[in-house]
Amino acid sequence: MRQAHVERTTKETKISVTVNLDGSGQYAVSTGIGFLDHMLEQLSRHSLMDLTVEAKGDIHIDFHHTTEDVAICIGEAVAKALGERKGISRFGSATIPMDETLTEVAIDLSNRPYLIWKVAFTKPKLGEMDTELFKEWFQAFSQAAGATLHVWNKYGENNHHIVESCYKGLARALRQAVEIDGRKADAVPSTKGVLGGSL
Repeated sequence: MRQAHVERTTKETKISVTVNLDGSGQYAVSTGIGFLDHMLEQLSRHSLMDLTVEAKGDIHIDFHHTTEDVAICIGEAVAKALGERKGISRFGSATIPMDETLTEVAIDLSNRPYLIWKVAFTKPKLGEMDTELFKEWFQAFSQAAGATLHVWNKYGENNHHIVESCYKGLARALRQAVEIDGRKADAVPSTKGVLGGSL
C-alpha cells in the first residue's frame, strides 16, 4: 500500500492529512469549509484514493489560508506516497460531463509542477467559498504533488457543476496516473531514469 501522512502547523492553520493511493475511495474530511469538504470527498471517491483530512484554520478571517494549506498537505502526501514514482503510469486524463458542463483535466506526475487553469466563474461565491480560491487550491496541489496539471472547462453555466467537474476530472486523471504499469513496474517512467528537473 502506498500511503503517507503529512502534518502542517502554522500561525494560520493546523492540518493533518493521510492518503492511501491504493485505497477504495474512503474518506473522512473536515476543513470547516462545507463546499471544500464536498469537493475533497469527490476527489477521494472518484480517484479511489483513501483520504483523511482534519483542518483547523483562521476561517473567521477568510477561507484562503485553509484552502491553500489543505491543498499543500494533500499534494505533499501524494508525492510522499509515490516515493521514487517507479512503475507508475505517470500520465492521466479525463473528460467529465455534468449536465450542461464539460471539463477536461490532464495530469503528468512529472515532478515538475505546473498549472494551466482555463476555468471561469460567473459568481464570486459558491456557498460561503470564494470561487477564486479554486485556482489557488489546484495551484497549491500541483506544486506540492510535483504534477503538471491542465484544467480546461470547455463550457458550462452552473458554477457548482463547473468546479465539481474540475475535481472529478482531477480524481479520474490522478487515478490513471498513479496506477502501476505491470509491464514496467520496476522502472521510473522517464528516459532520464528520474522524474523532475529539466525537460
